[in-house]
Parts: sequence; C-alpha cells; structure tokens
Amino acid sequence: MAAVPTLRVARPTVDIKGLLPFYRDGLGLEVLHQFADHSGFDGLMLGREGAPYHFEFTTAHGHPAGRAPTQDNLLIFYLPDHEEWQAAVDRMEAAGFPAVPSFNPYWDQHGRTFEDPDGYRVVIQNAAWNV
Repeated sequence: MAAVPTLRVARPTVDIKGLLPFYRDGLGLEVLHQFADHSGFDGLMLGREGAPYHFEFTTAHGHPAGRAPTQDNLLIFYLPDHEEWQAAVDRMEAAGFPAVPSFNPYWDQHGRTFEDPDGYRVVIQNAAWNV
C-alpha cells in the first residue's frame, strides 16, 4: 500500500501575525512550527497534529507579497457532519470573521466562505468530498 503524501500549501504574506487569528482561532488549526529570520524569511506553519496537510505562511524581508489575485482562490474544507460544520462556521464568526458571498455561487449552496486578511478565501463546505 502506498504511503499518503503530506501536502504543504505555502504562500507569502506581509503580515503573519495578522493571519494567525483567522487560521488558529477561526479555523481551529494548531501552530505546528514558527521560525524567524531563516535566510531572510519569517514563517508560520499551521495544521492539525497527524493530519496529512499543513499551511505555511512566510514573509520575505523587504519583499511585499500582495493580496490574493482573485476572489476565487480557495481552500475548501469538507465537513459532512452538519453539527461539526455548524460548529466550524460558528467558530469563524465568533473569532470575528463573518462569511462573505462566494464568487462562485455553488459554494453558497452548502457552505460558507470566509476571507483572510490577505484576501484569500476558505470555504467550509457541509458535504462529503465525492471524487
């Protein structure tokens, strides 16, 4: 049986500290690792211990990152259990992140979309991932 690869989604930001409440307090992710001034970069990794994915946000000293290029740059979390989904939506709103209308109306049918301080969006979808 093949091993499941670990997925790291990495992207730059100008404000790591500004993203922390969105991903930690809103999405409920854990800080897995932080680093400062590693070859001119500061970084933060968030995820869930043992999960096959995590997110890395980096700031390169002296290089502005900019905002999301479109409103359709999405990370999607599929939560098929309605109570778990509602708890995730409630946690985002309690952390101060209201849902925004999705660029693609499909995501509003069974999910809620939230925008991080850099303009990137996360959908919490109340459905199973059926591929």
